[in-house]
Amino acid sequence: LEGAVSEPAWKAKPSWYLLTTEDKMIPPAAQRQMAKRAGATIVEVKGSHAIYVSQPQAVATLIEKAAKGARPVAAR
Repeated sequence: LEGAVSEPAWKAKPSWYLLTTEDKMIPPAAQRQMAKRAGATIVEVKGSHAIYVSQPQAVATLIEKAAKGARPVAAR
């Protein structure tokens, strides 16, 4: 509980973002801005905030894509 984060993971590691174009909780423009700031690969899906419920396959596909695209970090 007392650990300190020296650098956020999203600054040094690849990230992916599933942008939901019909989201009424977090506007798509705000999602896009957050994802771009994180340097994420953005995948857009027509759907609402609870996309994991309405389109679980879209979520699973993105997770698979991210897993295949992730590269191990070289030991320091």
